[in-house]
Amino acid sequence: MINTGKLAGKTLFITGASRGIGKQIALKAARDGANIVVAAKTAEPHPKLPGTIYTAVKEIEDAGGKGLACIVDVRDEKQITAAVEEAVRKFGGIDIVINNASAISLTSTETTDMKRYDLMHNINTRGTFLVSKVCLPYLKKSSWAHILNLSPPLNLNPRWFSSHLAYTMAKYGMSMCVLGMQEEFKQDNISVNALWPRTAIDTAALQMLLGADQSKKHGRKPEILADAAYWILTHESKPTGQFFLDDEVLLKAGVRNLDQYVVDPKYKDELHLDFFVDPPEGAPITKAVVSGKIGEVFKSFEGILTADVVNSYKCTYQFNITGEEAGKWYLNLKQGSGSWGKGDVSSEADTTFTMDSSIFLSIFRGNMKSTAAFVAGKMKISGDMMNAMKLEKLMSLRKSKL
Repeated sequence: MINTGKLAGKTLFITGASRGIGKQIALKAARDGANIVVAAKTAEPHPKLPGTIYTAVKEIEDAGGKGLACIVDVRDEKQITAAVEEAVRKFGGIDIVINNASAISLTSTETTDMKRYDLMHNINTRGTFLVSKVCLPYLKKSSWAHILNLSPPLNLNPRWFSSHLAYTMAKYGMSMCVLGMQEEFKQDNISVNALWPRTAIDTAALQMLLGADQSKKHGRKPEILADAAYWILTHESKPTGQFFLDDEVLLKAGVRNLDQYVVDPKYKDELHLDFFVDPPEGAPITKAVVSGKIGEVFKSFEGILTADVVNSYKCTYQFNITGEEAGKWYLNLKQGSGSWGKGDVSSEADTTFTMDSSIFLSIFRGNMKSTAAFVAGKMKISGDMMNAMKLEKLMSLRKSKL
């Protein structure tokens, strides 16, 4: 999306802007000549994650904007207040707040320790509320005031609560701020909206959750959210109270080529839907492209993969299939709510099965026991045999859900 210059001279206060989505939104605005307050915790280089508040400001200034690096933990009211006051001294006010900072833990109720629960709620919900509150006096003075939360639509489908309730509550808290504040601040002409990606976004955080290979194969670039945010923040109608999905915003903006945002063009038809997004009717985006009888078997695992299942397995399976439907497939039961797909698992598989496609289908249709196939030499197993034995239980669970 081409920059229009509409954010020139505007001041954006962006939490979590030292890397990822927050930084890309900052860079997009900087190309207009905007002032960017990088409010984030990373002042020293992180051993696993790229970027600091200072390197982000350098990139912002190289892009044509003005930057201010502020060490901010959004749980700390004093740090937020100090950063806002410094921003006002330097830039004269605040026009736009981007609540991007977030914490995630995809754990079930039983496995969520309260320290992690408090972290997510204090950063996601409380942090969003507090940053917006502290910036409010200056937003009221702005002629172009916006609050934009990187949070999902309030989808009440129980599937988004059952596997990671604590995380869902924390993210939905950010979205409830949109619902309440857009009504509360209408008289002050402050637009309040939410923006969320339809698909997974390839960020350092996602790479830590899924592995770099899977994140790049099945995700889009953070730039898609930066372009969507830019449209929301510059559109003359000043929309408010909306829960936007990134690709829908870009279609409104006249962007028709969404392939430009895909990390790896080879996998443009294998994008993973993000959390809290149900597949729309006729949408081309699916958990993975499926074809043939084996593909349908793997697709059927979607109905049973949850954080609880993953916690009971904690392993990865690789299936090397020969014969009529030759190919490679995987089940990743180590992270989040699990995943499946075509190809190799992102790291070395814990257990690898090699068999003809006819044997695979016989096993998963319940016509042959996997142990019998192994003993008869029709299936080869390498790696952890204990995990291999668990496969029977997984197949029984899958069959019970069909």
